[in-house]
Amino acid sequence: MATMRAVQVAKPGGPLELVTRPLPEPGPGQVRIRVAACGICHSDAAAMDGHLPGQTWPIVPGHEIVGAIDAIGFGVTAWRIGQRVGAGWFASQCGQCERCRRGDFVACRNRSIHGVTRDGGYAEAVIAEATALAAIPDDLSDIDAAPMLCAGVTTYNALRRCGARPGATVAIVGLGGLGHLALQFAVKMGYRAVAIARGGAKAAFAEELGAHAYIDSTADDVAARLQALGGAQAVLATGTGIDGLAAAINGLTSDGRLIMLGVPREPLPVYAFQVLYGRAITGSAGGTGIESEDTMRFAALTGVRPVIETYPLDKAPEAFARMMAGAARLRVVLVP
Repeated sequence: MATMRAVQVAKPGGPLELVTRPLPEPGPGQVRIRVAACGICHSDAAAMDGHLPGQTWPIVPGHEIVGAIDAIGFGVTAWRIGQRVGAGWFASQCGQCERCRRGDFVACRNRSIHGVTRDGGYAEAVIAEATALAAIPDDLSDIDAAPMLCAGVTTYNALRRCGARPGATVAIVGLGGLGHLALQFAVKMGYRAVAIARGGAKAAFAEELGAHAYIDSTADDVAARLQALGGAQAVLATGTGIDGLAAAINGLTSDGRLIMLGVPREPLPVYAFQVLYGRAITGSAGGTGIESEDTMRFAALTGVRPVIETYPLDKAPEAFARMMAGAARLRVVLVP
């Protein structure tokens, strides 16, 4: 029987371990992807620790999967052998729950998730549902495409649904793995893009990415600076901390939105008066296969690219630890 290498977690909280597994075969409606690149995401930590519902063990993490189809199951007609594809967080939907019946597949109550409820991309091959696939543009490399399946589509969807008018001020809080993509997308979408981060050291990086203004949240009055620009119609919070978010809310226009992309560990300090006149707090969580495809097409067209470090599959524990320590710049991608 043909085999493959994979990096798995055998039990909740267990270490990443390199193992040899049988090469999986696709079932009806499925394809097998020979993995060329798989991004490491902070959400992988929650899955590896067993904090997400519906998990099984052992599990192969990874939901930023890019590769070429090398086997097709019965009934798959829209995809071909050799085609480059991506597969992200959302692996399948049931099609029968109320959210699916209303077309909101991302919120499916019975969804499956790569690297959580089914094996993901820390491997040489992975099985994916044909309905979850995204075609990869020729102008986007495998390595650059991988983060677009999670960080990319999350920020892209947040911006195109934020309600801001062309030319309006949109602020990005944080310049990490999500933030540096959000900033580029905001610039290319025609917004006045304002980067907000801690310290002055990131100002040059923000300017390099096209930011029209930079706010040091440790030295500046964030709300006052945003209001001096006419107020932000949208603020995207991309980090896991809450520093500066309360001030950012006060920097919104009266009908502006604070959009949570990261998952802070602490409650968000919000007072009723801050949202009394129409401001809103909402979130954005990834996207479907076709939305990931939209993201990659836009990135290929406009030159949006992630900043990436790459590691071979057998260095997955080292790569994951570097990401968790906040030492990576800025996305980490495994290349099997």
